[in-house]
Amino acid sequence: MTALTQNYQITWEKLPDDYRLPDDPVDNINQPALAAALTESLQLAGKIAANALTTTNYGICATLNNRMVIKAPDWAFIPKINVSREEVTRSYTPQLQGDIPVIVMEFISDTEGGEYSIKPTYPPGKWFFYERILKVPNYIIFEPDSGSFEMYRLDKTEQYILTQPNENQLYWIGEINLYLGVWQGTRDNRAGNWLRWWDEQGQLLLWGSELAERERQRAERLAAQLWAAGIEPQD
Repeated sequence: MTALTQNYQITWEKLPDDYRLPDDPVDNINQPALAAALTESLQLAGKIAANALTTTNYGICATLNNRMVIKAPDWAFIPKINVSREEVTRSYTPQLQGDIPVIVMEFISDTEGGEYSIKPTYPPGKWFFYERILKVPNYIIFEPDSGSFEMYRLDKTEQYILTQPNENQLYWIGEINLYLGVWQGTRDNRAGNWLRWWDEQGQLLLWGSELAERERQRAERLAAQLWAAGIEPQD
């Protein structure tokens, strides 16, 4: 498949089996934890279809003027792939192997600032790649330490426009019918800012540990009610 943008001819080609992917480490220990938390609550709430794909530091490909470009966002959501999961073990090519990602996220580290790069020449910057090449509808830039959150949405001119939250400081993402926002708390021994999901009614999508705690409290309340009624709880 082929398209044109700027001075690029864009083709959607599978990554060659012998292509050597970069083996760069993640920028810091928080990035995998933030990504895992985003995916876990979606899975537990049944919001990830069997043919959907969530990715963490995983290569998304396009070929520009016969040269492969691979960007690995810290987290991304792809609504549907049309190939087996075995075919996208190493990387993913939109259009060829399934849908364009509807969300890409970058977690800002203490270095570089490439999340904002609009460099159009080869190899293009992240911003340019997501906006002009992939045309991802929602681009999120999050700084975990400060809690700074920016959500950019592709407008009719196919440019990213900074969006504003609702009165609860939540951002609506229509492609998945969920809100996204910043939450402060502790998970996996990390106290700080997290990105979390809320449903259309404003209910927080819970992590597994929170669901287990809620069930424990429910069982304790039920046991107390039974004791108060003179009924011995059964194991």
